[in-house]
Amino acid sequence: MESLVVPIFVLDARCRVVVWNRACERLTGVPANEVLGSSDAWRSFYKHPRPTLADLVVQGRTAELSALYDDHQRLCDDEGNLSAQSWCDMPRAGRRRYLAVDVSPIHSEDGTLVAVVETLRDMTAEKQAQIALEQLATRDGLTGLANRRCFDDTLHAEWQRALRQGQPLSLLMVDVDNFKQYNDAYGHVGGDACLQRIAGAVANEMRANDLVARYGGEEFAVILPNQALKGAAIVAERIRCRVEQLRLPNLGVGNQCVTVSIGAATVLAAPDTDPAGLIATADAALYRAKHMGRNRIGLTLDAAPAAAAGL
Repeated sequence: MESLVVPIFVLDARCRVVVWNRACERLTGVPANEVLGSSDAWRSFYKHPRPTLADLVVQGRTAELSALYDDHQRLCDDEGNLSAQSWCDMPRAGRRRYLAVDVSPIHSEDGTLVAVVETLRDMTAEKQAQIALEQLATRDGLTGLANRRCFDDTLHAEWQRALRQGQPLSLLMVDVDNFKQYNDAYGHVGGDACLQRIAGAVANEMRANDLVARYGGEEFAVILPNQALKGAAIVAERIRCRVEQLRLPNLGVGNQCVTVSIGAATVLAAPDTDPAGLIATADAALYRAKHMGRNRIGLTLDAAPAAAAGL
């Protein structure tokens, strides 16, 4: 075990470390003479007390796997042979690592547990690549907001939730006023910077369960679960004011600053309706806000649908 390039440590039946090979020293930054004979192997991996996978097997606590590890599985028919993955703090190494660990129990001839061997693999690079791919699939590259695909999936899920729970669902469509003129005056690099500033302003007004997405071009969409029209109007007004307070000059339209127009719609989901109707209603409210002079909010309660107003 000492000569293997795979990090390995072994616990005896009392959770004492009896093997801590050189590869494990390199991975954790903890020399063997500091950990051999101790019962706190966890200190090499975590800042706060938490059992290693080998500890769980020795102590018969494998029922806790789901609470402690991102992913876990049994390697064979023997329930003691387990595999799991999770982020580890690695206090001595000074860097967080994503480790895949396997454990195998060793029994005496009479079936008594003698020790548990734990092997470790550093999967940090693979995990970071996976996270990056997931972000590419759901995040807009320019603004860091949710992208159109994520918006569509979230709206469908929130629609189904609203339908089950009989709750209102609101949607804001936010469009940057006179953005073509801004691009003409500042170029695409300046336009991109403008969109990033506005994206940050919109995101700062969101609750934890709201979603703001870049819907396309200079248009953003905000999903407000369990939010009635009055609440949606308040959020919309906060967004409008926050963007106005950025004081981004738009030389393409004289001395005016960059503003946004917002269409707000609320629906009480019914079995014979779908999210497309909510999007269309919010778009219509946005068009009215633009038509009435920009830098304002258009509201629609799409229950029947009912009347709309421009504010």
